[in-house]
Amino acid sequence: MRDSDYDLIKLEATMEGLAVVTINRPDVHNAFNMELIAELTDAFKTIAAEETIRMMILRGAGPSFSAGADLNWMKRAAEHTKEDNVRDALNLAEMLQSLYEMPQMTLAMVQGAAMGGGAGLVAACDMAVAMANAKFRFSEVRLGLTPATISPYVIDAIGPRQARALFVTGEVFDAGHAEKIGLVHYVVEDLAEMTKMEEHIANLVFSAAPGAVADCKKLVADVTGQIIDRDLSHETAKRIAVRRASDEGREGIAAFLEKRAPSWVK
Repeated sequence: MRDSDYDLIKLEATMEGLAVVTINRPDVHNAFNMELIAELTDAFKTIAAEETIRMMILRGAGPSFSAGADLNWMKRAAEHTKEDNVRDALNLAEMLQSLYEMPQMTLAMVQGAAMGGGAGLVAACDMAVAMANAKFRFSEVRLGLTPATISPYVIDAIGPRQARALFVTGEVFDAGHAEKIGLVHYVVEDLAEMTKMEEHIANLVFSAAPGAVADCKKLVADVTGQIIDRDLSHETAKRIAVRRASDEGREGIAAFLEKRAPSWVK
């Protein structure tokens, strides 16, 4: 996949199969507007359709990951009709869903502010690493709003009780608390440690079979919330049986028995 030209984001891809999406509005702390949402949606869908890409890293340029909604965009939205606001909200929902449903492993690298929709991006990724000085907030209630569009991903990441507390108070919380509640997986102290953690996670992903990664993501989505009964047991048994008979499954088992690296390890 070639690097693509956008106005508000950067999309870079390596020959090895790593895509990096950088939100590139540092002058406004990478805040959302309609144009940015459209570009992110296009980038996520482009990456998802590219079989050579095995991992996507999402980051923000400058001091912040993303401060949430652009103030000028919000000001204009206040003057829009209900239909206009519904359309804007649906565009944001589509962007977040495109990120959440990507078959590749997705990783958010967070520094500075991750507020509102920015925190929603973090929740929609598979994993997140945050600098110790990062700050998070679901600030919508302070504006008379609710974090409705990002709520499925946040609640999925941190659970309903934590989400309720943070949604209704709009409290600022640090990276340590974000790690404690499951919004981020690792907290690092500085850029060098962040780079080292990024490389560590990438090495793990590139040691895994890409088809199995995609199936694992779907497995979690499909099993979450299901009653553990005979039907679910049969369904999960069928899934592992299909994987064992797949090309990746056969290659992985053969490589293990032959004490060699499987074909997907570069």
